[in-house]
Amino acid sequence: MTTLISGGKVISATGADLADVLVDGEKIVAVLQPGSDIAKSAAESAEIIDATGKYVIPGGVDVHTHMETDVGPTVSSDTFESGTTAAAWGGTTTIVDFATQGFGEQVRESLDATMARAEGNCAIDFGVHMVIGDVNETSLSEMDKLVDEGISSFKLFMAYPGRLLSDDRQILLAMQQCAGNGGMIMMHAENGIAIDLLAEQAVARGETDPVNHGYVRREALESEATFRAIKLAEVGAAPLYIVHLSSSGALEQVSRARHDGANVFAETCPQYLYLSLEDHLGAPGFEGAKYVCSTPLRSKHEHHHRDLWNGLRTNALSVIATDHCPFCMNDQKDLGVDDFRSIPNGIGGVEHRIDLIYQGVVTGEISLSRWVELCATTPARMFGMYPQKGTIQPGADADIVLYDPNATTTISADTHHMNMDYSAYEGITIDGKVETVMSRGTVIVSNDTFHGSASHGRYIRRGLSQYLN
Repeated sequence: MTTLISGGKVISATGADLADVLVDGEKIVAVLQPGSDIAKSAAESAEIIDATGKYVIPGGVDVHTHMETDVGPTVSSDTFESGTTAAAWGGTTTIVDFATQGFGEQVRESLDATMARAEGNCAIDFGVHMVIGDVNETSLSEMDKLVDEGISSFKLFMAYPGRLLSDDRQILLAMQQCAGNGGMIMMHAENGIAIDLLAEQAVARGETDPVNHGYVRREALESEATFRAIKLAEVGAAPLYIVHLSSSGALEQVSRARHDGANVFAETCPQYLYLSLEDHLGAPGFEGAKYVCSTPLRSKHEHHHRDLWNGLRTNALSVIATDHCPFCMNDQKDLGVDDFRSIPNGIGGVEHRIDLIYQGVVTGEISLSRWVELCATTPARMFGMYPQKGTIQPGADADIVLYDPNATTTISADTHHMNMDYSAYEGITIDGKVETVMSRGTVIVSNDTFHGSASHGRYIRRGLSQYLN
C-alpha cells in the first residue's frame, strides 16, 4: 500500500521544511517538495493523509523502559502489550527494554525469559539491552555473543548491593570486554553502599516516609559514582552511557568529561525536568510514594531543572528516555507504607515523553529540531538503530508521527493508557498533541482510536553505536 503524507512540516534533527512523505509498504521511499511533479504523480494512486498545519516527525525512540520487570516483591504493572500500546498513543514507535541477569543467574536464561514475554506481545518494535548483574567469566563471554545477536549494550549497577551492584573490579572487566567487542556500557551511577547505610540510619531514627528516599540518595552520591564510572571507562577504554541522570553535580561530571574528549554520554528523563522532591516526593501522607524512583527527584531550590534543560540545549545531555517502570499505588507502592525502602522504585511515563519535551519547544528551552534529535534521532544512533529508526528519509522504516502544535491536552490517569492507577503528571496541560502514529507504514493511532495489535511489533537486531571512537 502506498501512502502520501501531504502538506506537513517535516522536522528532522537538522531542520524543518514543508515536504510530502511517500510511504510504500513498510518503508519511506521519498521525501518530496510539495507540488512537484513527482508529488502530484504519487497523489494520483496513493492514499492521502492530510498533514496541513501539522509537524511530521520520526516516531519516538525510547531506549529506557522496564515492562513487566520483576523487582522482587512485585512486577512493574505494564506488560509488554499494555506498555507498548501506551507508548504508541504517545508517539513512540520503538522501545529498548531490559533483560536482567541478577546475581547468581545465567545471562542466556534471563534473556530467553524476557524475549518470551516480549515477542508477539508488542504493539511497536522493540530491542533489548542486557543487564549484567553478575560479572563473571561466563557472563563476560556471553557479552561477545550477544553483540553478534543484535544486543550491543550492557547495563551495570553501582547501586543495590547483594542484587545487582558491581564493584569496581567487575565494572572494569565489563568495560574491557566492551572495548573489545564494540558494545556500549550503560551505568546506573549511584553509590549504593553509602546509600544503604544512610537509609538504614534514617529508618533507625524513625524517618520512614517516602521523602526520605530522596534524602538518603544524595546528589553527592550520584555525582561521585558518575565521576568514578567515567574514570573507570577511561581506564577500560570503553564508551559510557549514564542512565537517568538527575542532578547538577552529575551533569557537571559528564560535561567536564565530554569537554575533555571522553566518549561519555548521558540521558535524563521528563520527571527530572518537571517534578521535585518538595512538591512531589514530599507530598503529604503517603502520596509521595507515587514519585519514588532512582535516581530520585531533586530539590526545586537547587537549580537542577535549569541545569538539565541547559544540558539538553548544549548536548551535555544527549538523550531523553523515560525509565518507564510503573507501579500501582494499591498493592504495589503501598508495600512500603511503613518503610520507604520497600516502596517499588519507578515512575510511569512512556506515553507522555514526546508531549512533555515538546513543552521545552513551547517555552524556548530547545528548538523543534532538538526535540526530534533528543527523542528519536540520537537514541537511534546511540544504540545502533539508525537510519532504520529515528529519521524521515528514503529507506528508513515508515515510523511517522503527525503532531498538532495547536491542540491542547491534559494529562490524567482517567485518560492515559498505561496500566497504573495514578499519573505522576496529573493535571498538567500540554500544548500540542500526537494526532496520528504510523509504525512501519501501518497507521496504529488516528482519530483518537488505537488501530494496532500486540502482534505488530518486531524485535530489532541492533548494530553498534554510531558514537564509538
